[in-house]
Amino acid sequence: MTNNRAILSTVCKGWLIVATIFAGLLSVGSFATVEAATLTLLVNDAAGESMPCRIHFQDKNGKPQRPNGLPFFRDHFVCPGRAVLELPAGKYSFAIERGPEYEGIDGEIELSGNERREVKFTLKRIADLAELGWHAGDLHVHRPVEDIRLLMQAEDLHVAPVITWWNNRNLWKDRPIPKQLLHRFDSNRLYDVMAGEDEREGGALLFFHLKKPLEITGSSREFPSPMKFVTEARSRKNVWIDIEKPFWWDAPLWLASGQVDSIGLANNHMCRSRMYEDEAWGRPRDSKRLPAPRGNGYWTQEIYYDILNCGLRIPPSAGSASGVLPNPVGYNRVYVHTGKKLSYDGWWDGLKAGRSFVTNGPLLICRANGELPGHVFAADAGKKVEIQFDVSLTTGDKVTALEIIRDGKVIRHLPVEKGDGKGEFGTLKFRESGWFLVRAIAENPRTFRFASTAPFYVEVGKQKRRISRKSAKFFLDWVDERIARVEKNVTDVGQREEVLAHHKRARTFWQKRLESATAE
Repeated sequence: MTNNRAILSTVCKGWLIVATIFAGLLSVGSFATVEAATLTLLVNDAAGESMPCRIHFQDKNGKPQRPNGLPFFRDHFVCPGRAVLELPAGKYSFAIERGPEYEGIDGEIELSGNERREVKFTLKRIADLAELGWHAGDLHVHRPVEDIRLLMQAEDLHVAPVITWWNNRNLWKDRPIPKQLLHRFDSNRLYDVMAGEDEREGGALLFFHLKKPLEITGSSREFPSPMKFVTEARSRKNVWIDIEKPFWWDAPLWLASGQVDSIGLANNHMCRSRMYEDEAWGRPRDSKRLPAPRGNGYWTQEIYYDILNCGLRIPPSAGSASGVLPNPVGYNRVYVHTGKKLSYDGWWDGLKAGRSFVTNGPLLICRANGELPGHVFAADAGKKVEIQFDVSLTTGDKVTALEIIRDGKVIRHLPVEKGDGKGEFGTLKFRESGWFLVRAIAENPRTFRFASTAPFYVEVGKQKRRISRKSAKFFLDWVDERIARVEKNVTDVGQREEVLAHHKRARTFWQKRLESATAE
């Protein structure tokens, strides 16, 4: 009896194994017959014409999907208005965008095996700033040169100097430098292929309008001083130098040199769906006073206001670092008023004059007494300057109020209804020199999304610029901290003294600025 049970058990186990294998073969066979779905996305403008755009397309687990043959980066791809994806059956989410002047589209789609589906979308324009004379640029682009045209079209971007040399990376190392560096297409889109970056221990400087790369290859974290390359760049005609972020350790050094043209108020710590919450190798903020995730954004603005409070008139810039950090091209952008006709030199001239605003979302157009940002209002001693505002805000993000910043402090709010606003702040009165700007900060819990005009300036009497004792002391203390870091970081005595010489000159500058303070 026992043997019969054992035989029966063995037979049953054998049949079970056979059945399992057969079921597996059926499963494999049935899977083999299920082909991927083919999804064609068609994106048009209001007239029904194909519209270049950016698309974020993810599966149910949040994994980005990509089509063949189109530029892809991190979590998105761009297309000329048509994209074909081969996808397994399942549920997907998507977002379709084209910069801040268009209303984005998002949603979900479920596909079955073997399905062939074509879906059409229409992107709605909510603003046309080029028609009003404003043209957008991104000063920090690391994407392949061959993709730039479609990337700019997909983001409705007008100016994009492309970084092709960066520390030890140099696109032109083994190839000839092109005879033509500046390119125009679509009549009003311009890009230059010779932008560069020096990014080391003290932070990052961006260089524009050069004809060939600077010889920064082989530089160590601290040596030579970045001022060596600033001096070299300045020996060339019409160079533009940008401090990529205000909180970099060497910012006081660069500011004191008088050799920088702009500074990144909307920078790549601010990303589309997240913030980089610390200052990397920059001067850290008080994280208790300015907590994550948006504290770094407020810290960036506070430092910029301290720069202005020291009497330095440096316009704000914007950069996304797409190609290095998880941003689309043009996420952080600076709009410059050039009039309806756009030229490359004219755009940079407008940026230099501060006829601009920076943004990574809201569109903020402001005039004061009919003048654009960057304007200087003047009055004799004993007289007052009265300012009236005309402000227009267009935004897809929730913004509850516009703010006037005067000499670094929020002094007035303009409530905003339903995310859009147009109105006046009333009259702002100045009896002494100073500056002001207007900003809008969106209520986004994940990132610092904002817009800010460049400053307007007021000069009353002989004291043309207001210099804050508190702000000058802030930068003087900063230089002392940086000197201590250099002394620790650089062990070679000769190299250390060479680097420190620049910081000591910067210290003298800030000490004199403190001694000449006129306020606080």
